[in-house]
Amino acid sequence: MSRFLSGKFAAIEPYTPGEQPQDRSYIKLNTNENPYPPSPKVFEAIFGGNGGGEKRLAEPGAEIDKLRLYSDPEVRELSEAIAGFYHISPEQVLVGNGSDEILAFAFLAFGDDTKPVRFPAVSYGFYPVFARLFGISAEPAALREDFTIDPADYIGCGRNVVIANPNAPTGIALEPAQIEAIVKSNPDHLVIIDEAYVDFGGESVIPLIDRYDNLMVVQTFSKSRSLAGARLGFAAACREIISDMNKMKFSFNPYNVNRLSILAGTAAMKDRPYFERCTAAIRETREETAAELRRMGFTVLPSKANFLFAKSDRIGGGEYFRQLKERGILVRHWDKPEIRDYVRITVGTPQDMKTLCRVTEELLAERI
Repeated sequence: MSRFLSGKFAAIEPYTPGEQPQDRSYIKLNTNENPYPPSPKVFEAIFGGNGGGEKRLAEPGAEIDKLRLYSDPEVRELSEAIAGFYHISPEQVLVGNGSDEILAFAFLAFGDDTKPVRFPAVSYGFYPVFARLFGISAEPAALREDFTIDPADYIGCGRNVVIANPNAPTGIALEPAQIEAIVKSNPDHLVIIDEAYVDFGGESVIPLIDRYDNLMVVQTFSKSRSLAGARLGFAAACREIISDMNKMKFSFNPYNVNRLSILAGTAAMKDRPYFERCTAAIRETREETAAELRRMGFTVLPSKANFLFAKSDRIGGGEYFRQLKERGILVRHWDKPEIRDYVRITVGTPQDMKTLCRVTEELLAERI
């Protein structure tokens, strides 16, 4: 820490992303990336070709040549594609440099030291970081013993609310009716539903934004649309909230989404068949892997995300994480008391998961 850092940031513990080691080749099941490549339409849009890409991109690399020019600050093309997919207006959409930026804008715009925020105590690690960064009083609510979120902790709580649904790292989802009850009971406070993993088995509450002006839904292109490296996310809300969010964006970085990401995101959003095939494949692999882990005696939470949260009575979470890493498989482990017995396992390809299960069986056999 330098002597120049503002004292108000000295005690902040930043978010810790999943490791991205370069020392060897790993089966990466630790950062919830999609194991399948982006839609072929993404490649056509960026590099041109005659496989269905936009007519204006007939020459390969046409958009790459335009990187000398600023991108569209309104991200209109992608906003329209998102709006078309969800049957809402483009004015109800804000696109950002990943959903993390969207969440940061929301914390900045709608919270302060007089407007506390409530979120699950076991959830996405950026929520407490943003609260601390922007001087917002945070009120984490404990999960139930079965790791489910108790809606009663949020109904009529008189606080801004942030809930990941499905939750991370558990993968457990609330039903839309439970979300609606929370939104309806807090009419004077913003409810943010972070749907990073909703496409793998949850149900989006974007259709509710026309009924409730205190609801914001946040999604990402990193998971179900295979664009983690493109850094794309979006918010869907009433026009007034999106206007407020745009005020934050244009006060920070008007050109926050680059040209190639706009093209990639638009193509991915329009290719519904590919999106549906990939998410269905991941759901199928998830259930097959969960069944196999349970056969080996693991406790596996009922996930509606692209990962599994699992523990074994025969090997501790930290030891399982380390042993897998030694054998070339990365999963995610936290040392928090509530979840230290568990690991979070991203759903990879069928072959990735077969390898995980085979190595896991070998590890357990060594402990007999």
